[in-house]
Amino acid sequence: MRQRKVKNEEEKLAEHNLFLVESPAEQKGKWREVFGNENDVYAEFGCGKGQFILTLAEQNPDRNYIAFEGSGTIVLRALQKAEERGLKNIFFTKEYVKDVSDYFEAGELAGIYLNFSDPWPKDRHAKRRLTHGRYLDGYRRILKEGGCIEFKTDNEKLFAFASEEFTNNGMRILEVTEDLHGTALPAKAATTEYEDKFRSEGKKIKYCKVQV
Repeated sequence: MRQRKVKNEEEKLAEHNLFLVESPAEQKGKWREVFGNENDVYAEFGCGKGQFILTLAEQNPDRNYIAFEGSGTIVLRALQKAEERGLKNIFFTKEYVKDVSDYFEAGELAGIYLNFSDPWPKDRHAKRRLTHGRYLDGYRRILKEGGCIEFKTDNEKLFAFASEEFTNNGMRILEVTEDLHGTALPAKAATTEYEDKFRSEGKKIKYCKVQV
C-alpha cells in the first residue's frame, strides 16, 4: 500500500533534523568526521521506517550506521524513533541511491545491508535491482577489505537472482538460508517491519551474507 504523504513534510523533517544528513554526497570520504569517531561505518540502502537499523545501532554502540530512504514521509518516522531513543551512532538521509560511489570513497564502509529491496520482477528492469552486478561493482569499491553485504528478502525469484549475481561477481558466500528464522544465525536478531509482517503471514525469510 502506498504511503500517504505527511502534510508539511519538509517542516516536520526540519523539526527532527538532529539525525538527518541533508547532503550526503558532500560527506563522501568524511563519514567518520560526521560521526565524530573512528568506528567502522555500515550502511543500509532502503531502510523504511528504520526498525532494523535502529536495532543494530542499539545493539552495537561501537559501530556507526547511515541509512538511506528516498521517501521523506517514511524516513520521518525513523528520525522520530532515533530521537526518542537518544542514539549517538546513527544518521538517516532522504535519498534514493543510484550510484553508491556518489556517497562513499573506496573502502569507506565495513558493511552493507539490503533488506526487502524492490524485486523489479520484469526482466527488462533487472538492472534496477540492488543486487544486480552493476550495483555489486559499486559495493565492492566502497567496502573495505573483508567487508560484507547482508541481504534479506521474501521473494524467491529475487533471492535466486541475487545468489547468482553474488557468485558471478566472485563474492564469497559466508551464510545462506531460505528460512532465516528457522536457524540460529545472528542475523535474525534484528528484523524489519516487512520481515515481521511476512513472518506473521507464514512466509519464510531468505538470507545471504557475502564477503567481497
